Amino acid sequence: MIVKGEAVIFGDDVNTDVIIPGRYLTTLDPEELARHAMEGLDPEFPSKARRGVIIVAGKNFGCGSSREQAPIALKYAGVRCVLAESFARIFYRNAINIGLPVLECPGILREVSPGDNLTVNLAEGKVRNDTKGITLEALKLPDFLLSIIRDGGLIEHLKRRLGTA
Repeated sequence: MIVKGEAVIFGDDVNTDVIIPGRYLTTLDPEELARHAMEGLDPEFPSKARRGVIIVAGKNFGCGSSREQAPIALKYAGVRCVLAESFARIFYRNAINIGLPVLECPGILREVSPGDNLTVNLAEGKVRNDTKGITLEALKLPDFLLSIIRDGGLIEHLKRRLGTA
């Protein structure tokens, strides 16, 4: 499974309250959530994300509350993948559950600049910075998590396995 996109950079400790501010949690509409994704850090993020971006971040991405709306907002905004030095565990699992690819990639912030074109091979755990001509090693996702992402999230994956999709 290959994912391509332009890098949008964020630092360490990006919490779920910044990914989708609490005042927008009155809606369950993923498109509405997407319109407010990351607005506290970058008000232009939703328009950038519509082009299909890859978020590159530092340590502890998705820390804070366990709100499932955070990865939903990113996915529906147009984020194709999140690459980070490390993730808060609940965000990581919520992202997989809704079919948003996430990979831990040590050293990623040192090797990627805003706007770099990236190619991510999820199955191999390889991140290619096409702009700089370098390849980075990410922590490879196990096959069972790849199959959940490939199916579009946990619910769709279970429907497929049960033959109800």
